[in-house]
Amino acid sequence: MPVSDGSSSRSTFTIGAVVAALVDDFPDLSISKVRFLESKGLLTPERRPSGYRVFSQEDVERLRYILTAQRDRFWPLEVIRDALDAIDRGLTPSGPGESTLPTVPETVAADAVDSLLTAPASSLRLTEREVRRSAGIDEATLTGLLTYGLLRPDRHGHFDEDDLAVARAAGQLASHGIEPRHLRPFRTAADRELALVEQVRGPAARRRDDDPAVDILRSCLSLHAALVRGGLGD
Repeated sequence: MPVSDGSSSRSTFTIGAVVAALVDDFPDLSISKVRFLESKGLLTPERRPSGYRVFSQEDVERLRYILTAQRDRFWPLEVIRDALDAIDRGLTPSGPGESTLPTVPETVAADAVDSLLTAPASSLRLTEREVRRSAGIDEATLTGLLTYGLLRPDRHGHFDEDDLAVARAAGQLASHGIEPRHLRPFRTAADRELALVEQVRGPAARRRDDDPAVDILRSCLSLHAALVRGGLGD
């Protein structure tokens, strides 16, 4: 049976309750096996100050995924570990005999403007190799994007959905002979626009439900598009 968290409305489970919830589907499941998978880093249940394990519903579903991969796909633990890492980073995992890299879900916006104006940021986190593959760019282009500040990895060396959009756009421009070094002004302009937004909205606006940031950026993008369109018509 689940037990109340105490600090929130979500339920947590004891290790015995986790086994009881899954044993009908996985008759060989035992408390010792759950502990073994935890020792391998595949499960990370919350530990109370007393050392007592409590599992969330997400932990239970994660364990179900692991057990299904073992039983139905015969995946070894290392493959399952890689698949879980991909899922944690917002990717679609691959398995033995499939592509060596996980893939970006089709639901991830391909256009940064659409993503900015219509959709919240995803939890996507990509390695350099995954960015190159998903964006269809070579190593030299990726290096250039890093050198000129168009891509900025996080402290773990991962890139997000916006970085992927930058890399995809850069790849399309590269096909027209436009190199990363030519794109540095875009980074500078974006930083200036963001500084303008921060100046206008101020600390108080960030805490409001009607934070004007997106509206301001939408106007900036419209202004940019109008200026470029006007220049093309001259």
